[in-house]
Amino acid sequence: MAYVIGLPCVDVKDRSCVDECPVDCIYEGRRALYIHPEECVDCGACEPVCPVDAIYFHDDMPEEWGDDHAASNAAFFAGLDSPGGAAAAGPQDHDSPLVGALPKGVSVA
Repeated sequence: MAYVIGLPCVDVKDRSCVDECPVDCIYEGRRALYIHPEECVDCGACEPVCPVDAIYFHDDMPEEWGDDHAASNAAFFAGLDSPGGAAAAGPQDHDSPLVGALPKGVSVA
């Protein structure tokens, strides 16, 4: 997994990244968006269009957000396997455990 969506996306879900992704690998949860680690082709098209600077190359995630985002991102897909694109799967009625445990309206901007 090269790109990860971090905390600034929680309760925002702008979706600019979804529109830019050429392989449809950014999925929607209840409170955040998630990049499928096996479907992402590491093109980086999503990173510059994110208005809240939530998308980072895995090794460049801000330290203040902790090291849990890659695992959190991957955990979102437990049970979904590789559905073959976000459009086919549609919005999901869950989030990763990390995002689901955050208080509503969390702001890290």
